[in-house]
This record gives sequence, structure tokens and C-alpha cells, in this order.
Amino acid sequence: MDLFSLLLLFMAVELFESNWQKHDNLYGLIYNNYQIYIKNIFIYFILHASFFYAIAVAVYLNNFNFWMSSIIVIKFLDMAFKINMMQKLNSGLEIHEVMPINIKITPFFRYFNVLLYPASFAIANGMIF
Repeated sequence: MDLFSLLLLFMAVELFESNWQKHDNLYGLIYNNYQIYIKNIFIYFILHASFFYAIAVAVYLNNFNFWMSSIIVIKFLDMAFKINMMQKLNSGLEIHEVMPINIKITPFFRYFNVLLYPASFAIANGMIF
């Protein structure tokens, strides 16, 4: 597969991930994640398809340079942070105890990952710069 196709697929996976978590504020985003988490943790992992896609592409291209590894590490930390929050919510803590600040999520903030990760992917593979 050529790099441009992989980039477009990366953007599509990021868009999918942004859309299933979509909400107007941070508490709603956490709630959307929690609803999937309590149903089935394996589905929760599957819905974080961009993490697995980043790993698969890195292996496929045999590219583990700084930019590609950064994508994987940031996505791993994001999932670990969310799972930590889900476990705290599952143990009975209230959402405002787990995350004390409820911020408004604008469309730019919601879809920033659709620009950031594919751009990092493009840099990692020499498509730009």
C-alpha cells in the first residue's frame, strides 16, 4: 500500500474515533467512554482503533523513528489515562472527583487529532519536510 493511502486511512480511523467519543464537554466525553467500558472492555479497546492502526503501520513500514514512536506512546498514554479514569468511576467515585474540571470541547479541539496524528505520520514517513 502506498503512503498516501495509509495516511488517508489514518485520517479516517481518527475521524471514527473522534465521532464515537463526541460530546460538547469533557464530562460527556468521559461518560461516552464509560458507557462502552462498562459494557465490554474488549469493545472499548477495539473502538480505540487508531492505537492499533498506528502500531500496525509502524510494523508494516518498519518505521519506529521518533515521530512514529511518539504517536504510539501518546496514544498508549491516552488509553491508559482513560482506563484509569474508567476504573475510578467504576469503583464508585463521582466524575467531578475523577476530573475536577469540565471544559467545553469545541469542534476544533474535538477533531484536532484528525490533523495532528496524520501530520505526524506524514513527517515520520518523509511525506512532508
